[in-house]
Amino acid sequence: MDLFDAATSTADGVPQPTAGAPLAVRMRPRSLDEVAGQGHLLVPGSPLRRLVEPAGDSERRAAPSSVVLWGPPGTGKTTLAYLVASSSGRRFVELSAVTAGVKDVRQVVDDARRRLATAGGETVLFIDEVHRFTKAQQDALLPSVENRWVTLVAATTENPSFSVNSPLLSRSLLLTLQPLSVDDVRALVRRAVADERGLGGAVTLAPDAEEHLLRLAGGDARKALTILEAAAGAALSAADGADAPDPDAPAPVDLATVERAIDVAAVRYDRDGDQHYDVISAFIKSVRGSDVDAALHYLARMIAAGEDPRFIARRIVVSAAEDVGMADPSALQTAVAAAQAVQLIGMPEARIVLAEAVVHLATAPKSNAAYLGVDRALADVRAGRLGAVPPHLRDAHYAGAQQHGHGAGYVYAHDEPHGVAAQQYLPDDLVGARYYEPTDRGFERQVTERLERIRQILGPT
Repeated sequence: MDLFDAATSTADGVPQPTAGAPLAVRMRPRSLDEVAGQGHLLVPGSPLRRLVEPAGDSERRAAPSSVVLWGPPGTGKTTLAYLVASSSGRRFVELSAVTAGVKDVRQVVDDARRRLATAGGETVLFIDEVHRFTKAQQDALLPSVENRWVTLVAATTENPSFSVNSPLLSRSLLLTLQPLSVDDVRALVRRAVADERGLGGAVTLAPDAEEHLLRLAGGDARKALTILEAAAGAALSAADGADAPDPDAPAPVDLATVERAIDVAAVRYDRDGDQHYDVISAFIKSVRGSDVDAALHYLARMIAAGEDPRFIARRIVVSAAEDVGMADPSALQTAVAAAQAVQLIGMPEARIVLAEAVVHLATAPKSNAAYLGVDRALADVRAGRLGAVPPHLRDAHYAGAQQHGHGAGYVYAHDEPHGVAAQQYLPDDLVGARYYEPTDRGFERQVTERLERIRQILGPT
């Protein structure tokens, strides 16, 4: 059921929540000033503000005719669509791409054209989950968008470049909504506790309960308010059945109440405190130690606690380079692909990608030889052990270089047997230095054998 099933409508069709509507509906922003986050879209003079708050005919003509709102769930796409209609006095019609067909679209467009012809005003057509429309359904929108018979506001959680037809996308302004920060959602939750449209101060939210709620919400405002409503309902029911000394006092919502309300155990994890560092440390050390079960356990703790999956992915990339290294070069490819996939698809599906990367790294052979090698080389450089680049390795392409002996005697490796040229590469002061010492584990065993043959050809250089 849509959140606005428990809502009435104004004369222009914009849904208005009733007293029995869900908390997330009752607390929907009434103006752009109440919208959480999305500051990049709400600056004065922005296309969105011109669309919502046209000051006159000239600005109305300058405003974009249609927009596509792309962003994660609970970031305000539907709210902005309602504000476009209600703030500007346009008639509002909402269709869900899950249930509507071409016939429904054409009926709305025909009605909008009649209203324009009879001075009945403009129409805002809001299509939620537009990515679910077929190509034929999206094509049916093109004439109305191109001729401005309707102001289309389409919302999607999928990348419009892949889910919205190019002709429709090119005729619309694409606005990307960013995930809400923890502070954005915190402000919404506290407003809902105090505001008369919400809980009106009937409950108090304990700090640890608030933090747990915010972790579970994961930047989704709708989810946060739904959890808050469930917890508040449980607290108020418990208060009604108890002999409280002051029946008018706010009912306390503590961590246990939030847990009972949503049937999810709290994870002892503080993203800003010791637990954050302890868990990520245990996670990395479990991967390094090849305990795949422990690694998945700590991954699950971070996911359940609402840790940013991009942070986890970055640590996995580091671990692939630092701990697996050349023992399994494909581990870094897996880690980088996982980080890119996390950015592309987001949670909750990203947990699967992270788990696959963790399993690969934890079960892979380990070597930190490359890591140690570059640090040994850096130590020499920082200690001043540099030396001049050998003349035969210097750049000989510019005029006059050969007069200085640059490139003289250089042996082209591809012309030599085995593709290895026996000549000095290190500066004189570093001849014989050894930085990279591969292990006998995994792919690095092959590297060891090959490197031994190469160093024999190169000789003492």
